[in-house]
Amino acid sequence: MLSPNDRKLEKLDPFYRSPVSKQKTSAEIISEARNALRTVRTQRPFTPREEQRKLFGPASSRTPESRPPSSFSVHASSFESSDSRPISGTRLSPLELKPKAPASPATEEDPCPSFPKPPVDPVKIRRISSARARLFRAASQGALLPDRTLPPAQSKKRVEPKETVMMGDSVMKRNGLYLAESNAIGQLKLPYDADFSEIKEREMFQGATSMPSHLRSGGDQGRRHLRASSCPNSSGWSRLDTRAGVIQVHERIWKIQEHTREASQAELQEKDTEVEVDAFWNTRIVPILHALEKEENIETVCAACTQLHLALEEGNMLGNKFKRRSILLKTLYKLVDVGSDLLSLKLAKIILALKVSGKNLLNVCKLIFKISRSEKNDSLIQNDSILESLLEVLRSEDLQANTEAFLYCLGTIKFISGNPGFLHEMISKGAVEILMNLIKQINENTKKSGTCLPNSGHLLVQVTATLRNLVDSPLARSKFLSISALPQLCTVMGQYMGDKDVCTNIARIFSKLTTYHDCCVALANYSRCYALFLNLINKYQKKQDLIVRIIFILGNLTAKNNLAREQFSKVKGSIPTLLSLFHTFHELDLHSRKPLGEGEERSKAPRRPAQAEDVLIKLTRVLANLAIHPGVGPAIATQPRIVGLLLATLEYKSIDECEELVINTMATINNLSYYQVKNSVIQDKKLYIAELLIKLLVSNNMDGILEAVRVFGNLSQDRDICDFIVQKNVHKFMIALLDAKHQDICFSACGVLLNLTVDKDKRAILKEGGGIQKLVDCLRDVGPTDWQLACLVCKTLWNFSENITNASSCFGDEATNTLLALLSSFLGPHPQHMEVPRLGVKSEL
Repeated sequence: MLSPNDRKLEKLDPFYRSPVSKQKTSAEIISEARNALRTVRTQRPFTPREEQRKLFGPASSRTPESRPPSSFSVHASSFESSDSRPISGTRLSPLELKPKAPASPATEEDPCPSFPKPPVDPVKIRRISSARARLFRAASQGALLPDRTLPPAQSKKRVEPKETVMMGDSVMKRNGLYLAESNAIGQLKLPYDADFSEIKEREMFQGATSMPSHLRSGGDQGRRHLRASSCPNSSGWSRLDTRAGVIQVHERIWKIQEHTREASQAELQEKDTEVEVDAFWNTRIVPILHALEKEENIETVCAACTQLHLALEEGNMLGNKFKRRSILLKTLYKLVDVGSDLLSLKLAKIILALKVSGKNLLNVCKLIFKISRSEKNDSLIQNDSILESLLEVLRSEDLQANTEAFLYCLGTIKFISGNPGFLHEMISKGAVEILMNLIKQINENTKKSGTCLPNSGHLLVQVTATLRNLVDSPLARSKFLSISALPQLCTVMGQYMGDKDVCTNIARIFSKLTTYHDCCVALANYSRCYALFLNLINKYQKKQDLIVRIIFILGNLTAKNNLAREQFSKVKGSIPTLLSLFHTFHELDLHSRKPLGEGEERSKAPRRPAQAEDVLIKLTRVLANLAIHPGVGPAIATQPRIVGLLLATLEYKSIDECEELVINTMATINNLSYYQVKNSVIQDKKLYIAELLIKLLVSNNMDGILEAVRVFGNLSQDRDICDFIVQKNVHKFMIALLDAKHQDICFSACGVLLNLTVDKDKRAILKEGGGIQKLVDCLRDVGPTDWQLACLVCKTLWNFSENITNASSCFGDEATNTLLALLSSFLGPHPQHMEVPRLGVKSEL
């Protein structure tokens, strides 16, 4: 709460900043009105459309020898028939033959150790193999168990001579086998040529009842009993082997019986399915294949291909497991030589649906790529839905095993993504997610290997070029944000910094994305991007096409985000890097200017900025935005080289020659002039700057006039500049601008007049040119809708009328009456307190 004396002083003090003031002065209250710090906009860098569709455009940094070809031929002979064989759905695992080590004789389960056996006679081996073959053939045919039953005597007579095992003096029958124990022989004799198909199931089970109880019980206990009884000492090893062999034979036969039952049921189902498939093949597919081989009319062949694809899909014959797949592929490969683009697309769609791999996958991708190079074929590609097949290749095939096929597949997708008619379809079918997944795979592979993998850079050029086209869609941009694509792209940029093509494409993506607020905020929040962008500037400082986009991105990030300004400025070497870049392109721009002959004038016709000019436009915009930050602006204002380059730009560039560069430069000087700091180069050169501003004031460009008036608004806080304004009659120009009917110009001009009226000896200038009446008219016309301008006009009139005794003698009767009516209407019947915020009049570019 101010004391009455303080209120009185506040009321009487002029609106001028006193250098020794310790409390808030009236000049500080209106500082928002006479200082102009703001951002300005600029155009996104121009990217010319490529005339020809190639994997790598004419601006590519790759040499022709180091990049894959875009022109080639694909014929039927290019395809391999080896890929035509169907891939089995069942893979057999190898048998595990693990020899058992002899157990210790002291163990309870096996007190009798086993010794190595001598090699089997080759004749016996052949007999065993023959018997196994007949056994498994019988099992696979479901004939292990006979349909008829033999009499017991006949069965015994037939089996016993070859299937009797001698074990001592007794004969044992097991599952139809008669086993005899003989101490003299002690060996198991198996009938390898026995006819198992004639063994009765009933006899097998009955035979088991004649075994001793310790063998019938089965399990480990029975086996232990058998081994213990047959191996009482070391002289009975052969009898132990004999009994163990009997048990194994029994268990094996039992398992074969179980598997046979299951196999029989599966075989019956499979046979039924095969019958249905054969019928479908013969009735639906074969006629179409015959038509494809005999028909010569292209339209008819294309229609037949469409029918074939539908029929294969209906019969569930697509994929790589269909048995007759080889017949299909060979027929389709032959038709490639016909040379019709429409037919080739239909063939390619079926071939991809049959899941070819290796060289054939590469050739079919090349075939589609070759067709897609012609823009007139876009409608054919769209009508046949080839895009879905290509996306499926990227989604399901292995990246590392099919790098070259992926390259041409991505090249096709890149071409058609340049057609706006494909954007919605591509995005709706998950193109953004699929492409970003590929980028993620490449990032992970690069991280694991510690180096960029071969051909991965070629792939990334195609992927990033496609994404550059897709981000034009709002739906694609929302997907980018939802899947956190921006950090992944920054990672690629960091890993492939040596690949200029990849970095340029990603810079183009960011250039588009950062023109939208939500995407700009997302990238600004990724703090690592600032150091990344500075590294790119240092590496490619003279590569205009990349540099101009990086600078444009930085301008977008720092336009509305004070945290981004701070984070960028904290990166080591940020301001020196910008200074070095400024100097480089300033020199390039100077050398690119053609000297004028005697009597010649530079053309005033609008033109596209030159390459060096475009970089300078974006660079001055970044400097203007950084100057808004209270910690960065004063530091830049004390940099002689930066301020010197800004002033040099104003010296040799006219606003008619390059409007945007001059306006951005003026906005940067305006923002820097806001700071009244020690060692400020702007303050040291204020009179020289004022001379340059007059050149803009007399131009016909209203934007240039506005920027010049704003700078005068900041500089006129100094008495020397006020004297300069009066000496050069600049105040008359400011009074005339009050009639401009342009609120921003009126606001800035009024700020200059306000600073002039701080000095009592300069207040009389308001009477020149009808200044008082114009201020009143401005208050009347703009005051009801622009309270900031209304406040500024009132404060100017307040300074002018300080210590007056009669209002009419000061303003005139007409102006006084108008002021009374206006001020009363502004206050209203119930005036309310309104807190006036600090006006930011810094320029955002």
